[in-house]
Amino acid sequence: YVGLPLSLRFSEVGFKVLGFDIDAEKERKIKKGESYIAHIPSADIQAATQKNFEATTDFSRLKEADSVIICVPTPLNQYREPDLSFVINTVEAALPYLRKGQIVSLESTTYPGTTEEELRPRIEKKGFKIGTDIFLVFSPEREDPGNGKFTTKTIPTIVGGTTPACLDAGSALYAIAINHI
Repeated sequence: YVGLPLSLRFSEVGFKVLGFDIDAEKERKIKKGESYIAHIPSADIQAATQKNFEATTDFSRLKEADSVIICVPTPLNQYREPDLSFVINTVEAALPYLRKGQIVSLESTTYPGTTEEELRPRIEKKGFKIGTDIFLVFSPEREDPGNGKFTTKTIPTIVGGTTPACLDAGSALYAIAINHI
């Protein structure tokens, strides 16, 4: 419910968008021009796929992307703490395909420090220097499904970077698609 609206918004402003999901059914629906989210019309999917939006389950294609925005669930566990397994599994799956120059943004709802404590060490372990090779960003999801007064474009977005260079890169990325950063 976060990744698809964000993908459509970046598509709308002219980005080539490659949506990744482990769910082959979502990929199939996007390729057929069908929405899998009730408040997103299939016509929006069709318009984007005819223009510059594509869906895939092939993580090796991450190397094609200039920006990787991670939008995965973080359900609460039995102790009411975020279950980071989706975040960690996604980062681990992406690591072999990351390349220098990419922005990696965590957009999942989680506690402060997740980007620094969980993503950064994994990316650095692969030999990347954060702020020089990879620009690591956190931008908590800002969706308000069903609220006609706000859209992905108009909901103010918070962007944080693990270094000043990361913040600059992340802010520049989101500012293209979101009205207020």
